[in-house]
Amino acid sequence: MLIGEIIIGNTDKFEMIANKYDTPERIQIAKVSSDAIQNFLIDANSKNAIDFGCGTGLIGMNLLNEFNSMLFLDTSQNMINQINQKITDFNIQNVDTLCFDIEKESLSDLHIQADYIFMAQVLLHIHDFELVLSRLFDVLNEGGHLLIVDFNKNEKIVSDIVHNGFNPEELTEIMTKIGYKDIQFETFYTGSKIFMGHDSSMFILDSKRDHR
Repeated sequence: MLIGEIIIGNTDKFEMIANKYDTPERIQIAKVSSDAIQNFLIDANSKNAIDFGCGTGLIGMNLLNEFNSMLFLDTSQNMINQINQKITDFNIQNVDTLCFDIEKESLSDLHIQADYIFMAQVLLHIHDFELVLSRLFDVLNEGGHLLIVDFNKNEKIVSDIVHNGFNPEELTEIMTKIGYKDIQFETFYTGSKIFMGHDSSMFILDSKRDHR
């Protein structure tokens, strides 16, 4: 069901749709997703965040006021260009952008660290998501959080482009082996035809890198 190399990143697809990505449907999903993330933030005003797989920044832009600084990171340069335009248009401070493929390189090599990393509807596009979760663990400061928003597993969806969602319990087991602690999750949204034309639900998972 998870068919090979095409899953990896889907960067080419996103390069093509970047300038028309912000549809009303995506904006609405981003709002409920960022609200869910906001509920899990603790004393984040002094913390720095990474919007990982940020797309056009729909999630991160909703959360700018929650953090001291934010890095928007994506594999698609055209998506990053869209964010750079928003940063210019709205004169946004304390943000940066980076076009980077964590499946090919490690962020640790760039000496980038974060207190919060959030990724919304990103994991389903990543072929080797265990590798990515492990590399993100290395980027977190001690006491830092990784927040994942994605679709619950939906067996009706058969795709060679994306995973058909995730089982949060199975994800918890994988992340525990990597070293993540205090993992909690909940389903926060159910919508009509929101996942490849199918009715689906979305979960949020909060995890932590403990103090050593």
